[in-house]
Amino acid sequence: MAIFRAREVKQLSDTELLEQEQKFSLELIQERGKVSAGGATENPGRIREVRRTIARIRTEQNARRNA
Repeated sequence: MAIFRAREVKQLSDTELLEQEQKFSLELIQERGKVSAGGATENPGRIREVRRTIARIRTEQNARRNA
């Protein structure tokens, strides 16, 4: 799944933001599960990028809610 940048996140609709947040959250859970099971992820930096993307999505959701 592609990582979204801030300008890409702003172009998504509210429902798309919700769907993408759920997908990234699931991916984060899976990656953390691999690490906690003692395995190594294919791309160790992926966890950080997924966390940041989730933060970008949530920031945009809050901005729209408060606007």
